[in-house]
Amino acid sequence: MARHILIVEDNRDLAGLLKEHLKDLAFEVDLAHDGVAGLSMAETRGYDLVILDLMLPRLDGMEICRLLRQQKHYTPILMLTAKSSEMDRILGLEMGADDYVVKPFSVKELLARVKAIFRRTDSMQQDSQADSVLKRGALVINTAKRTVHRDGKGIDLTAKEFDLLLHFARHPGRVFSRAQLLDLVWGYGHEGYEHTVNSHINRLRSKLEINPSTPRYIQTVWGVGYKFDEQDQGV
Repeated sequence: MARHILIVEDNRDLAGLLKEHLKDLAFEVDLAHDGVAGLSMAETRGYDLVILDLMLPRLDGMEICRLLRQQKHYTPILMLTAKSSEMDRILGLEMGADDYVVKPFSVKELLARVKAIFRRTDSMQQDSQADSVLKRGALVINTAKRTVHRDGKGIDLTAKEFDLLLHFARHPGRVFSRAQLLDLVWGYGHEGYEHTVNSHINRLRSKLEINPSTPRYIQTVWGVGYKFDEQDQGV
């Protein structure tokens, strides 16, 4: 079955160009040229990827990203931005974008990013089928339903928080640097964005830990990175 992509871009020439190149790769592509229309289509149709411009009329891409990340169904988001400042990129990552491309960009680069996102999502789906339920101490992680419970009580995680926890839980005892986590969980390894990992770790601890200041699950290895406590592997 062909993958279905939504492009939300107010530059009609650029949107049309991207659509033609993606169609050449056998993707089905829909277009929206303002934020309100794009959000409505993204919320009501089952897209495999949303390519989302940051600067849009009626509703900006950052707000669309935030609203889509509140939904239970996870749709990958590739953000397009004409802004090159670090703060804009960090904000996109914090809102839950899977990757971003800064304008002007080559079409080949964007197509490579799209393919990389699909390889990553395919790998995650295969892993989820392989171990549908992970038990780590008091935590029960259902990879198929993307739910987490601690002592029988549900914990509400964002999509990226869940992906980060799942990565740790699958590799108990192994230490990961912030750069490695960016590459393995977010899918890119840009230097200078390690604080995105830090903020997600802090939010995860606030939700998972009884006492976040003395974490039981995700532990800091000073000068190196983080690890999931191997004593909590469970059975």
